[in-house]
Amino acid sequence: MKVIIVGAGEVGYHIANRLSNEKHDVTVIEKSLEKERLLKTKLNAMVVSGSGANVDVLESAGIAQADLFIAVTDLDEVNLVACMLANEYKVPHITARIKSLEYSKPGWQRNAAKLGIDLLINPQNVVADVICSIVAHTAATEAAEFANGRVVFLGYPIGENSPLAGISLKELGGIRGIYRLVVTAIQRNHETVIPRGDDVIERGDTVYFVCNKRDLAAVNYLFGFEKKETKTIFILGAGRVGAAVASRLVELKYRVKVIDRNPQHCTDLAQTLDNVLVLNTDGTDVDTLKSEGIADVDVFIGATQDEQANILCSLLAKSYGAKRGIALVNQPQFVTLAPDLGVDACISPRMATAGAILKYVRRGEVLSMAMVEQSDSEVLELMLPAGSDVAHRPLRSIHVPRGAIIGAIVRDDEVIIPSGEDHLEPDDHVIVFTLPEAVGRVEKFFS
Repeated sequence: MKVIIVGAGEVGYHIANRLSNEKHDVTVIEKSLEKERLLKTKLNAMVVSGSGANVDVLESAGIAQADLFIAVTDLDEVNLVACMLANEYKVPHITARIKSLEYSKPGWQRNAAKLGIDLLINPQNVVADVICSIVAHTAATEAAEFANGRVVFLGYPIGENSPLAGISLKELGGIRGIYRLVVTAIQRNHETVIPRGDDVIERGDTVYFVCNKRDLAAVNYLFGFEKKETKTIFILGAGRVGAAVASRLVELKYRVKVIDRNPQHCTDLAQTLDNVLVLNTDGTDVDTLKSEGIADVDVFIGATQDEQANILCSLLAKSYGAKRGIALVNQPQFVTLAPDLGVDACISPRMATAGAILKYVRRGEVLSMAMVEQSDSEVLELMLPAGSDVAHRPLRSIHVPRGAIIGAIVRDDEVIIPSGEDHLEPDDHVIVFTLPEAVGRVEKFFS
């Protein structure tokens, strides 16, 4: 597939790197000469200098032969114009990232369709969705739902007192008859592996698993994952992301307080949202935090554009009693470092936005996907097509690509947490965890 990506910021670079590694024909259009030079040394992709809103530049990039066009510059208007031009060249699939909430309204979605744009992605809304998923699971570092919410994928840290510490996967399999789950991966020392039966879960690991949502309460009780219901939430930052997160959490009936040192942000949010206490102060204002009940807060969310402030204020809030700290973090080294410092979950707007776009890029029968922040892995929901070579054969005999594991099968109204004796049938929804290097093989395998 020939892909043209306009804009090589954090999102554009990540998408270009992932797709080029999957052997797609990728061309990146970038106006910054400094970024252009860097891209040529780090990416296995063609780089064209200039603006994506320039016809000559687009033709130099091969717009007439493109199968997919993705516009992810920092300027909404440039992205929209670039997509309009791509539509003139009849590119089959067109996607744009837009930051302005004005362009996120239902009316603009209809306008986008008239302009030939298949997908408008708003980063604030994407991040808000991810944060709300993690907040709903009171100890998870990763959370996603598949098959219309019937299957859950979760990542949990293994603490000092976890009953899972010291247990092998083979021993864990002994209780499958009661509590059905599949451990899809273990992360240890910044390395993510798909475990085998003899592998032992250790303290400090993060364990990722898939289970039927109906069984989740029993699984959590058995392993002591979810011990307390989330009720009260502090959000640092009343800007675009903080406001979007606050709005979603209020809709979900959480008690929300927002702090921001920008008076205008506070005024705007207070006028927009009811039932939210907005405080004009700094995230390091310990006296205000204490007086507003930080000791009884269930979750503190750092949602400013300053990732270091998000991390530090989350840790500060935890030191004064907050039960969990969640931080928005963009730099990959911070995403992996922050959990070691004590931040319970890191959300990368870059990764979340890239994941939302990649969901529409995937080949074959991909219905949904989620990206795993800590390991850059993916969880895919695929539909097995009619005539597939792997249908009706026991799973133990079909040799799923190395670096991937089947976590669940959804057949009509039934959720199957599989063993080697189970099989796949056409039209099954298959939930697959895959390491980054195996994504292309998984797509081909299930196509």
